[in-house]
Amino acid sequence: MFRVQKKMEKGLGRAGVLETLHGTIQTPAFVTVGTKATVKALTPEQVKETGAQVVLANTYHLYLEPGEKIVEQGGGIGKFMGWSGPTMTDSGGFQVFSLGGKGTSKITPHKKHSLTEAQPRLDEVEPRIAVQPLVKIDEDGVTFKSYKDGSTHRFTPERSIEIQHAIGADIIFAFDECTSPTASYEYQKEAMERTHRWAKRSLDEHKRLGGPQALFGIVQGGRFEDLRKESARFMANLNPPAGGFDGFGIGGSFDKEDMHTAVGWVNEILPEEKPRHLLGIGDPLDIFEAVEKGCDLFDCVAPTRIARHGTLYTKNGLIHIGNNSYRNDFTAIENDCGCYTCKNFTKSYIGYLFRAREFLAYTLASIHNLYFIVNLVKKMRQGILDGNFQKIKEDFLGSYKIESR
Repeated sequence: MFRVQKKMEKGLGRAGVLETLHGTIQTPAFVTVGTKATVKALTPEQVKETGAQVVLANTYHLYLEPGEKIVEQGGGIGKFMGWSGPTMTDSGGFQVFSLGGKGTSKITPHKKHSLTEAQPRLDEVEPRIAVQPLVKIDEDGVTFKSYKDGSTHRFTPERSIEIQHAIGADIIFAFDECTSPTASYEYQKEAMERTHRWAKRSLDEHKRLGGPQALFGIVQGGRFEDLRKESARFMANLNPPAGGFDGFGIGGSFDKEDMHTAVGWVNEILPEEKPRHLLGIGDPLDIFEAVEKGCDLFDCVAPTRIARHGTLYTKNGLIHIGNNSYRNDFTAIENDCGCYTCKNFTKSYIGYLFRAREFLAYTLASIHNLYFIVNLVKKMRQGILDGNFQKIKEDFLGSYKIESR
């Protein structure tokens, strides 16, 4: 299923090939997010033209609407949405905790302490009921309320796997508990251990149902070194009679400043012969560091989400296309960009579309952002193969400004 083509001389990074039923993924690769079996504002053909290799859909959302049985009757996620390439679905765990309550996100808004600090502070204790009022967690699974209509629903590891089998993506994920980045050490440990028990049940159900899909386990543990390493060892060694995981996701929450350190802890332990997916992370600077730390796949809604708000990637940093400085700018977003948008339209026109609230604005901006991030990661991959990854990274960091313009 996965083979490493070349490793970096320094670091954990590698270029690889991941084979799926619906095509090959050249890694490292950015996974395009099509939450509801659609990449917002884009047709599947437009997504393909950006260079995207694989699309990830969301189990939680497709379960609520149109329902996994409809997707199954439609021929599975790829045929249903008109995408012929590889597909993935997440477990639905993150959405259960983020949309069913408050306080759950991928990255803490500010740094509370070092990752290596052994004990939590008292002000970090997360009251369960207060933080997640619409989610009830027990050993068997999670009861939650729909964000659509407030109706009550139930996910267990077995139910998540059953739904994902019906949706029919090439790669699916074990059901896990995603915690808030401000959760205490004690709660992170409790949630991690529950995730481990759910991982075993997810594997068992996956093997019981049969079929050709690959199942990835998810490493948790928050920002704590001992928990991250413990979770990585557990997931790597979980091998019931029916067999272990086909790959691994690195999930949960991080401190922004130390994310890459935490990723390194995990990837030093996970087996080299299996792919590693950093879940929900898509900032260009973070991807460079995570590739160097041994991650193969990345997914994030950010490229298309910020595009719909008029924020665009460039090699010099983010720009807000609605700013007055672009009203009379009749150049492309980037002159050397190969995307459809940059080949045919100017900053002035795209900014006008946003101010006029024309739907085409979202399409053109999303095409550019997706092309930018997909092909940036392809450039990282080629840098590993050519042995000049560090030069590519240094050049990018030298021009990319964090402050938006």
